[in-house]
Amino acid sequence: MNDVATAETLVETAHRVLPAGNFGNFASDIAIVKGVGGHVWDSEGQEYIDYLLGSGPMFIGHAHPEVTAAVMEQVPLGTTFFTNNPHGIRLADRIVAALPCADQVRFLGSGTEADMYAMRVARAFRGRDKIVKFEGGYHGMSDHGLMSLAPKRPGNFPLAIPDSPGIPAKVRDDVLVAPYNDAAHVVALIEAQHDEIGGVIVEPFQRLIPPVPGFLEALREVTARFGIPLIFDEVVTGFRFAYGGAQSYYGVTPDLCTLGKIVGGGFPLSALAGRADIMAHFDKAKVGDEGFLMQVGTLSGNPVASVAGLATLDVLSRPGTYEKVFALGQSLMDGLTKLMSDAGVPGQIVGEAPLFDIVYAEGPILNYRDTLKADARLAAHFNKHLRAAGILKGDSKYYVSTAHTPDDVARTLDGFAAGIKAL
Repeated sequence: MNDVATAETLVETAHRVLPAGNFGNFASDIAIVKGVGGHVWDSEGQEYIDYLLGSGPMFIGHAHPEVTAAVMEQVPLGTTFFTNNPHGIRLADRIVAALPCADQVRFLGSGTEADMYAMRVARAFRGRDKIVKFEGGYHGMSDHGLMSLAPKRPGNFPLAIPDSPGIPAKVRDDVLVAPYNDAAHVVALIEAQHDEIGGVIVEPFQRLIPPVPGFLEALREVTARFGIPLIFDEVVTGFRFAYGGAQSYYGVTPDLCTLGKIVGGGFPLSALAGRADIMAHFDKAKVGDEGFLMQVGTLSGNPVASVAGLATLDVLSRPGTYEKVFALGQSLMDGLTKLMSDAGVPGQIVGEAPLFDIVYAEGPILNYRDTLKADARLAAHFNKHLRAAGILKGDSKYYVSTAHTPDDVARTLDGFAAGIKAL
């Protein structure tokens, strides 16, 4: 911070040099300077129990000693080469061994890129332009991804609604939108328009909402019946719910999946994995000039990110790792549920033990429109009191890590109880 003018605070400098005073990710009133395990420290020296986890990548905690050692061993040998490197090749091999859908892997730099290329290669394979996605589903910042992510005034299905200015109007014509967890609706949509559909993309666990029994299975059946690639966006869920991802956890295998966050061990890296016949479109020798899908990325398969990813997967592959994080997350979920019930707070836990939040609403939460019933003022109230109690989380998620402890859970419940008293 020596380059910040002494007359300015860090926040003031941020507002001078950054639009809205931030990186576009989080509020501008905090800057994190250190993370160890399940805790972080801000520029003022305040320590927090961290349920933000860098928006999910730090699943085994910050500055994990094995990840740090792997990175420190690689950095003096070079940080990027553009060519193949042994670590990226080994990481791809590890992904293929772990994920049911993966025959081959192509590395990229971000989740947005991975989702964008997944949709593109599906369209190339099918020779059709339209993509089916689900209202409220997040698939990165591309034009197609930003269709009906969070429409303030949801329209009629399957009409797509742009979530950002600057998206060409014609993009909406190539996106068909369906309600998540409504198998009958999406099956009927695909049956009616299958000749125009290039692919279907879905978060198997949509933001916070688990799939109802039979939903993913119905999606798999109808897409397989018409030869339409089914894409699981596992940027968030990959290696989080199980070593084999949400596709293993829920027992449904897609044709393609995207990975990010955990797979890079906290460094910028993402991946697209899938069936060999679809991934062949990245290989000109197999598909020729007309079928070849060009994809180049300066930092794709970066060796530093790859060694961090390999070290992270080493930790996650050990017996008992997932059982531990599920048990800890469940204890936090149960504790929050009891506090709300005892105090008569109208809220419910939505999600799975490693990733959940409280939705301050009554009735089933099965899709995006159900989440619109939530009381945003209550959510802001509790998040504010948690922050004051030294607990950092995003607006709408608790990310639980393998580094969190029962003491962290107890302190979190104390912070939430303080929020109840302040109501």
